[in-house]
Amino acid sequence: MPLIDSHCHPLSAIVEGSFASYRAQAEAAGVVGMVAIGTDLNDWTVYRDLAAANPGYVRHTVGLHPNHVGEDWQDALAALGTYFGDTVEPAALGEIGLDYFRLPSDVAAAQVIQQRQQEAFRSQLAMARQFDCPVVIHSRSAFHDCVKMIDQSGVNWRKVVFHCFTESVECLRELRKRGGRASFTGVLTYPKSTVTRASLAVHGPEDLMLETDAPYLAPQSHRGRDNHSAYLPETAAMAAEVLHLPLAEVERVTTANARAFFGFAP
Repeated sequence: MPLIDSHCHPLSAIVEGSFASYRAQAEAAGVVGMVAIGTDLNDWTVYRDLAAANPGYVRHTVGLHPNHVGEDWQDALAALGTYFGDTVEPAALGEIGLDYFRLPSDVAAAQVIQQRQQEAFRSQLAMARQFDCPVVIHSRSAFHDCVKMIDQSGVNWRKVVFHCFTESVECLRELRKRGGRASFTGVLTYPKSTVTRASLAVHGPEDLMLETDAPYLAPQSHRGRDNHSAYLPETAAMAAEVLHLPLAEVERVTTANARAFFGFAP
């Protein structure tokens, strides 16, 4: 069952010194590669070093997650740029984007955070265009603003993935008509996730990628516990059911798509 986890955060396993075990468990489940997704200064170097120590198996990204955009975000972005051209180059810039889900109730305070997120997002999109690299988008309660800003940035939509896609079919169509793609998590397996499954059906297998977003969003059989890259097959099985395709075909297509998008060795 060859699969690539196109989006995970194995930081705790690295810090605890247990990544070798984490990888072994994932490989035993058929996961032949993973992308360690950067979110701020605390993990960029850690994931770069992880990729260097696991060539061919781990690719890494660097990016300032919208929820980590503080008053000093410009200093963080100055550091971010140095990772491109490094000995082990990032596979993408991300995850970056907008997150309006937990804005404060005070309107003025919320507007300050939104503006700061948008400024950091705009700056990172400009970097992505400069480096001509893939972009991993985090969008929560902010889909249309994200799309508008990507449109304005001039970034190549073929290099854009909206991770953990849970938006409507209409949003999925907006994404696809621009040439962007979505990746799907264990949310697909939740009984009430009818909208997410409908969006997957419309997306189809072309350009499709699967992810865990571990340690978050464990699939249904592990729900309530920390997620793991080894649990990706459950999401793949649900994707095959939704797409009315053999599981082997979903594995083949999504693995090939992740390899191409994130630059894994053939």
